[in-house]
Amino acid sequence: MNEGDSLRVKHLGLTGYAPALEAMKLFTTTRDAQTPDEIWLLEHPPVFTLGQAGNPDHLLQNPAGIPLIRIDRGGQITYHGPGQLVAYLLVDLPRRQIKLREFIHLIEEALISTLAGYGLQGERKRGAPGVYIDGVKIGALGLRIKNACSYHGLALNVNLDLTPFSWINPCGYEGLKSTRLADFGIHDDVEAVGSRLLGHFQRLIPALAPT
Repeated sequence: MNEGDSLRVKHLGLTGYAPALEAMKLFTTTRDAQTPDEIWLLEHPPVFTLGQAGNPDHLLQNPAGIPLIRIDRGGQITYHGPGQLVAYLLVDLPRRQIKLREFIHLIEEALISTLAGYGLQGERKRGAPGVYIDGVKIGALGLRIKNACSYHGLALNVNLDLTPFSWINPCGYEGLKSTRLADFGIHDDVEAVGSRLLGHFQRLIPALAPT
């Protein structure tokens, strides 16, 4: 197997959003055909992020003064905070022979499989990317493609404080409710949930299995 076909997994812990974004951009713009794909598993301090075409009016209030960062992914506004698993997927899609639509489907499937391992039924929602339980959002995703390589990724609510979601229209949808694994009696921490999620990525996309 060529070095470029392998996968590196990085466990970054609690990482500031802006430094992580700049690191993703740098990785993506400087990688070449031999650069191994990477998956970064981490958490962020409290931050709102707004997609490149997002409407800032979806931030309804901000009593805690949480930073708002406009970024280069698609989609509207969302919230990240401690207790939320974030997985950044730095993948050369043509090398993996994966189309973007298929990649998004596989990301959602990995989330759904992770939930199923806890006895929870996750579902897709037409026209609203992400994963839901009984219509309530538990997992979000947003990608950016540059030179046919992906960055950004997904967020799964584990045990974070959901209050800031009530201060926005999550992903641009008024009244959209959010939930978390802890609301269903799941006590695993972010690291344990991340290990399960990573295993499902490696199962669904065999070429992503590390060497």
